[in-house]
Amino acid sequence: MNTKTLSLCLTGLLLAAGCTVGPDYHTPETALPAQFQYQDGWQTMPAQPWMAQGTWWEAFNDPTLTYLIREADQASQTLAQAEARFRAAEAQWRLSRGDYSPELGASVNATRSGGNNTATTELFSGRLDLSWAPDLWGRVRRQVEADRAALAASAADIAGVRLTLQIAVAQGYIRLRALDRQRDILEQSMVAFDRSAELTRNQYNAGIVSRSDVIQAETQRQSLRTQLYDLDQQRALEENALAALLGVAPSAFGLPASDELPALPVLPATLPSVLIARRPDVVVAERGVAAANARIGVAQTAWLPTLSLSAFGAVQDDTFSGLFDAPQRVWSVGPSLALTLFDGGRRRATRDLAEAQYDEQVANYRQTVLDSLRDVENALATIQVLNEKAAQQDALVALAEENERVINNRYRAGMVSFLELATAQNLTLDARRTRLGMTSEQLQATVELAGAIGGGWDLDDPVIERIARPVAGE
Repeated sequence: MNTKTLSLCLTGLLLAAGCTVGPDYHTPETALPAQFQYQDGWQTMPAQPWMAQGTWWEAFNDPTLTYLIREADQASQTLAQAEARFRAAEAQWRLSRGDYSPELGASVNATRSGGNNTATTELFSGRLDLSWAPDLWGRVRRQVEADRAALAASAADIAGVRLTLQIAVAQGYIRLRALDRQRDILEQSMVAFDRSAELTRNQYNAGIVSRSDVIQAETQRQSLRTQLYDLDQQRALEENALAALLGVAPSAFGLPASDELPALPVLPATLPSVLIARRPDVVVAERGVAAANARIGVAQTAWLPTLSLSAFGAVQDDTFSGLFDAPQRVWSVGPSLALTLFDGGRRRATRDLAEAQYDEQVANYRQTVLDSLRDVENALATIQVLNEKAAQQDALVALAEENERVINNRYRAGMVSFLELATAQNLTLDARRTRLGMTSEQLQATVELAGAIGGGWDLDDPVIERIARPVAGE
């Protein structure tokens, strides 16, 4: 082969190596609304550091909650699993990139042969093998592209698992503190019920009321004691659930009781639809589409010929020491071009499979976006309705407390029966507990909204940028 022919072959090889078969990726279109139906549930506040840092739980201004979430981030076994999956995805990405490089191997052999009428001979050899398959049609590039997208999806999966863990800790903590507050309300009510029971006994001893009033007062007190035990059981279960989220044994975890709920935060004035793309599950779905798109290109390269270049050099001698003195030298170098002519439809089936999987991922991505919009709408609607409902419940609590004061004074004066007093006391207790339940629901809805917009997870994180950005030569 003369120099001109070799140059033409090399030029053609380089041009072919610049080709990349398969469709280039474009993010599927989705319809994001300009505003939400329950936008009024979205409140505004000045910018806070936690908005940019993604530490959304700091808006609740509760040091214990902050401590629990940080502990869960450090010790959760669920998060450890997600991080292990990320390392596996990174290894797969590096494995695919390894196909860009040639492969060099070495071997040393020793053989001894002979027969009845043949002298015994020995042969020692050492050999180096070099092989390389240029990426003519972009098969390797498409595979690396697919694995890079899968790696970015795995990084987003870590963020999703972390967000789910944080939300679970926050919700469990809110439920636990609500139970503490319920206990405090019941204990306050128990004091009032004790006073009423003592007054009823005194009035019975004075012949003012009947024995049935005393029994009714004691029954009311006993019912309240039973509810206190129920609250203790529920609190123990919530505490054990928190221990599991934090990655510690329940026996090694304890949270002192407190009658203070986390502060109800006011949320940032950022349009939620803009933040939908930051949700980890949306990023995972979108990167799944990118990976499936790249695999279509991988499947299409199977229709094209493959070129491989190989070379080897070897030394031989009938003694091992001769390999280092004056051995026999042999070598070989040359290209190999291969093309599959018939495969029983396997390549077509592989391509159709890749295209079908791409369509599935596109549908999954669009459905994930729709689910995200639904989650935001649900959270906004809940916040809006609860804000209005809480104002009405505050008025009801005030009326119930005033009614109890009036009925209590009338009962002391002997103007009404204990049944009316018991009814008024229970009405006040129910109104207070209902108001507490609304506050708990408001806190839970705020947590859900933080999750619905992705918890502030930043898509511009340097690690994600490094993963998503193509490496030179890819």
